[in-house]
Amino acid sequence: MADSSEAAQPDMGIELPLSDFQRLVKQFLEEYLKDKSAETVGTYRRSLNEFERWFVRGKGACRFRTSDIEAYKAYLMEEKGLHQVSVSTYLTAVRRLCQFFTDIGLLPENPAKSVKGNRRPASHSRQFLSDDDIEQLLSVLNDPADSSEEIIKRDRAIVHAMLFAGLSEIEIVRSNVQDLEQTLMGWYLRVQGKGHTIKDQQVPIDSAVMDAVRLYLDMRERIRPEDPLFVSHGHRSDGKRLNTRSVRSRINHHLERAGIKRDGITPHSLTHTAALIWLNDGLSVEEVGNRMRHGTLDTTMIYFRQQGKLAGAETT
Repeated sequence: MADSSEAAQPDMGIELPLSDFQRLVKQFLEEYLKDKSAETVGTYRRSLNEFERWFVRGKGACRFRTSDIEAYKAYLMEEKGLHQVSVSTYLTAVRRLCQFFTDIGLLPENPAKSVKGNRRPASHSRQFLSDDDIEQLLSVLNDPADSSEEIIKRDRAIVHAMLFAGLSEIEIVRSNVQDLEQTLMGWYLRVQGKGHTIKDQQVPIDSAVMDAVRLYLDMRERIRPEDPLFVSHGHRSDGKRLNTRSVRSRINHHLERAGIKRDGITPHSLTHTAALIWLNDGLSVEEVGNRMRHGTLDTTMIYFRQQGKLAGAETT
């Protein structure tokens, strides 16, 4: 490994064996970021895991030059197909790692400094559901015309959880019965969100959502605390945990039945709509940000600027 007294020229880069790279990343996370929160360190660790996979795949091609960081950005965008916000997050982690290499004398300057992330969108590409859309969707969920009563009650509970509690597809899928908790302040659901390894967040469950969940659970027999909150009711997979593909398929099915499926309207639109409902109900931006588990207030402000869209206007 190149030593700190023999830092490479910017255009030449450095040769870094995998073992040294892994050791330096560990040092970066444990020492360089020691004053950061556990959540922040976790974000950097997950981001750098992707960089390490790319680094290994290159078999020594990455020499920590600006051209290498640009190649990594192209990989994230073109091959991985990541959203521009995710690309920015991954690049931020690499930029900080390279700054660490610079600070300890391994690099003469930060090669990632000039490789900018993509701009955060000023609005979401997915549309929100309007008040009329919500009414039509809930209406078809009261009609078990093409589904068994168990399935329609399950789907209604899932829609309520996404639309009025802001739960995402992955949070729906990972939830167990025992994650529902009643406190003096009301019902909560412990969730493991995207990028998290444990169920370390609590989502308030309002009475309308809890009523829909109860109606569904009351139909199931012999429920244990460790059982999935939402399960399949198909002949071959009865009782097994739903996966995100199944959740997405069922929601799209009901969006089609309600006649509100159009460009930009996806199952995740329900989760986005929850934020607008809360803002229109008078919750503060900070309260909505906490409920949505947003990392920054900037993200919540995207929703704040969309207030009024529930009245029927579409947004892109």
